[in-house]
Amino acid sequence: MNGLVIKNTGSWVIVRAENGKDIPCKVKGNFRLKGLRTTNPVAIGDRITLNVNSDGSAFITAIEPRKNYIIRRASNLSKESHILAANIDRAFLIATLAHPATSTTFIDRFLATAEAYRVPATLVINKTDLLNDSDSHELLDAVTYLYSSIGYPVLHTSTITGEGIEALNAELKGKISLLAGHSGVGKSSIINSIIPQANTRTAEISDVHDTGMHTTTFSEAYELPESGWIIDTPGIKGFGTIEMNRDEVGHYFPEIFATAENCRYGNCTHTHEPGCAVLEALGNHHIAQSRYNSYLSILDDTNPDKYRKPF
Repeated sequence: MNGLVIKNTGSWVIVRAENGKDIPCKVKGNFRLKGLRTTNPVAIGDRITLNVNSDGSAFITAIEPRKNYIIRRASNLSKESHILAANIDRAFLIATLAHPATSTTFIDRFLATAEAYRVPATLVINKTDLLNDSDSHELLDAVTYLYSSIGYPVLHTSTITGEGIEALNAELKGKISLLAGHSGVGKSSIINSIIPQANTRTAEISDVHDTGMHTTTFSEAYELPESGWIIDTPGIKGFGTIEMNRDEVGHYFPEIFATAENCRYGNCTHTHEPGCAVLEALGNHHIAQSRYNSYLSILDDTNPDKYRKPF
């Protein structure tokens, strides 16, 4: 029997079987992804084969080849990785500019990873109802311009005012979509606005640290009323990149990749070389300093000595 993985609690994997039933399964064998040590070899969105035994127990026996996936480093001190979701039509990064504030470094790392694994990405700036002064509006305009000028779709949403929710819903229909972001950015509220019967838990923001509390403890896919799925993931504190080659990092920043065609040297790292078109564009403010800083931070991730060995 074939099916789609729609929930992973750590102990059980829930599969929506081809007959429409949700079946709790265990994982049989030791699945690996290109030899990577992963915390979850079976991911939400995987298309799998399962066997149901006479006693009712079920086991996943095979995973179909993935068309793509989003992966991140499991922790800052590990070479272990965690697959957020597989076989995604589009990834929506939910970000907020206040209460809590999402850093451009986090946004850039997520977008670069989406580029690396061929997942189209959209930036969703949520909680726009909190941006109620001129400085906040200027920040919203600046962040929107930064990413839209690179080529990323940017949506503004608020579950309080309803801004952008219909537009987001239209983008989700008929697709398997990943919603990711820090805790507290409003992923659960967005899902409840689009799928009221989902009834996902929400929580207040910490007054002390202005950060969100984890309300989603495991990844789960919610079926949309018409067609499609939303994959909700636990809030991500940091986004460590993994499995990127040093000489390819610039490929995952569209504006750096396009500009690099004019570099004097084909193997330019865009850090010190003479005749570097990227450094020239940076000096002329044609490439944002924040984006370049994010590029450098991912270059640093490729340093083999940065993370401890897995054993």
